[in-house]
Amino acid sequence: MDNSSLDVRFYPVETNKRAKGNTYTVRWKVAHKKHSKTYKKSAVADDERSKLMAAHRKREPFDIETGRPIAWMSKAAEVNWYDFAVEYVNWKWPQAASNTRKNLAKALTPATIALLRTTPPMHFEPVAVRKALREYAFSVRGRAHTDKPIPVEVQTILDWIQRNSLPMSAWEKAENVDKVVTALSTRLDGTAAAASSIRRNDRIMNLVMGYAIKHSYLKVNPLPKEKGERTAPKVAQAIDKRCLLNGDQVAKMLDWIGRRPRRGRLYRAFFATLYYAGLRPEEAVALRVGDATLPETGWGEFLVHEAQPEVGRQWTDTGDVHEKRHLKGRAEGDTRLVPIHPVLVVILREIIKKYDLGSADLLFPGEKGDMLAGSVFRRVWAKAREEVLSDHEFRSPTGKRVYDLRHTCLTAWMNEGIPHSEVAEMAGNSVPVLQAIYARCVVGQRELYLKRAEAALRLPQVAS
Repeated sequence: MDNSSLDVRFYPVETNKRAKGNTYTVRWKVAHKKHSKTYKKSAVADDERSKLMAAHRKREPFDIETGRPIAWMSKAAEVNWYDFAVEYVNWKWPQAASNTRKNLAKALTPATIALLRTTPPMHFEPVAVRKALREYAFSVRGRAHTDKPIPVEVQTILDWIQRNSLPMSAWEKAENVDKVVTALSTRLDGTAAAASSIRRNDRIMNLVMGYAIKHSYLKVNPLPKEKGERTAPKVAQAIDKRCLLNGDQVAKMLDWIGRRPRRGRLYRAFFATLYYAGLRPEEAVALRVGDATLPETGWGEFLVHEAQPEVGRQWTDTGDVHEKRHLKGRAEGDTRLVPIHPVLVVILREIIKKYDLGSADLLFPGEKGDMLAGSVFRRVWAKAREEVLSDHEFRSPTGKRVYDLRHTCLTAWMNEGIPHSEVAEMAGNSVPVLQAIYARCVVGQRELYLKRAEAALRLPQVAS
């Protein structure tokens, strides 16, 4: 869609009387859109108006959105936002992790909808528009899937968006920036997005703006940075103590899961591994039988060396649901040793024998021997919560996420006085991160510290 016009009308310079000195506003209209710019000196305003009028006399087309002659404008006027966003995704994709790709698409989708000339037609469902952008436009794999071309209805939506996307120069107008900022902070239903999502979107969009500046699409980052322009939502680092489970709750839930027909014992072993060894779910699903040392009695040991987070087929290079990754926060090829509680040793030895698992087999295989799906173990855990917990506990955050089993384990280690450096090593965290996340959950030690303080501050009795 052509965004230029020769239909330009100019108005006299307006004088704005102010206590601190007059200002002067140049006003003009390009096609249907009005524009204005205010200057502190009348001579500068007159000069700017004269330049605009001279360009109009030369029959130079003006950009409707910015009001500037096309010849004056930078690369920003030549490329629309949608094409730029796709270009950025293509550039970022090869070096980005799958979750990074996914989060990038999540941020670019609302920004793109906010930078449309008009709202999508009524026959385009809002969910379908977002899906078309997120899973196809902003997924290299979604666009390049040779054996499964983009559906016709999706391509129709993307073609319309490309035609109706504003140029990059739209970022020069404050109202467009405000629309994007609002969109990044709002869910599809109009409610406020989670603080963590808003912060993540802000971080991603600032990287996008950096690329735009580097490649001469923009001169400056238009996103608000000054204090007062935007209040960044606070994200709690420390976990909510209410999410932690007590021993009785864990025992009952593991028992209920273990009694499920067919694969109940395997699921029980998986959840017990998170509780007793504090592994992340993506680390546990990647374990092979050979990664576990399981003596007949006493403590065992895991050699943890990879993670397989579940991110979705459209975000991985292989087309698999899981992405093979090195350990979180560690260099590629790095490993860590995690002790295996004697109770867990017994449970793991039992499932290895029951399911006839070899050394190279996954310790917790899925139905067909492949990776255990997150959708499956989350469903099992949700059902166990519903069946075992009281109504009050079920409605609370207690154990709401499978990850809360890891939180419970790490908290127990710290509460038993295991040095934070040792807990951090076993958990695969840094000490500062560990302390920031679990600071509110370490209990039972204050009484000891207060006794020490009482003794240290005790004064000798004064002779009467």
